[in-house]
This record gives sequence, structure tokens and C-alpha cells, in this order.
Amino acid sequence: QVQLVESGGGLVRPGGSLRLSCAGSGITLDRYAIGWFRQAPGKEREGVSCMRSDGSTYYADSVKGRFTISRDNAKNAVFLQMNSLKPGDTGPYYCARSVVDISCSDVSGAYYSTPIEYNYWGQGTQVTGSS
Repeated sequence: QVQLVESGGGLVRPGGSLRLSCAGSGITLDRYAIGWFRQAPGKEREGVSCMRSDGSTYYADSVKGRFTISRDNAKNAVFLQMNSLKPGDTGPYYCARSVVDISCSDVSGAYYSTPIEYNYWGQGTQVTGSS
């Protein structure tokens, strides 16, 4: 069965940290870009970070300096380390594999990634901020 499986979500206080994992099953990740997305209640799904097959990484401005994307090709997995979490970071987080090894950026080199560029998605893992 082809699937991406996220894990690592949970309840976290502002300023806390979580590490999300995305494991591929029946699907290889190393030759594709992998993206992380999140969807706040009542809002559209937004891109958080993207990592190309060559290891280059890109981040949305809202998480730059706080989140770090990485991959372990031997484990066929991608990770998202989230530090200094804020209430606005709450929501389900999804990993996705791109159709092709996309650039993850616009012509200026800034992060740019949209859901239509991905054809395999995980089921999501919930990140919830607590007071």
C-alpha cells in the first residue's frame, strides 16, 4: 500500500517544541521534493516548508528560524523540527511528495510551494497549542 504516515503531533505550550515525522511506505521519497503543509481552522492549506531532493530547504516567512526540515533517505523519512511554537502554529500538519522534484521556490529564490504540485499526501498529525 502506497502511503505517507505522519507522526509526532501533540499538545504543546507556547515556546515549546515538537518533531514531526513523515515516513514513506511503498513510496520512495529521496528523488522528490517533500513539503510540509498545515491548515488552520477555517483557512486554506498553507505551505510551511519544502525540501528538494538535493537537500536544499525552503521555509515560509512565518516559520523561518523556528522550524527545520530534514530527511533521512536510509529511513525513507522526512522530519520537521518545530521550536518556539506559537498559538498560530496550531492545526493539522501534512507531509506530501511532489509530482516531480519541484523547485520549492519562485524565480527570486523565495519559498513557494502549492498543494497542486504534490500527488501523495499523508493523513495529517495534529499540533495543538495549550496555555
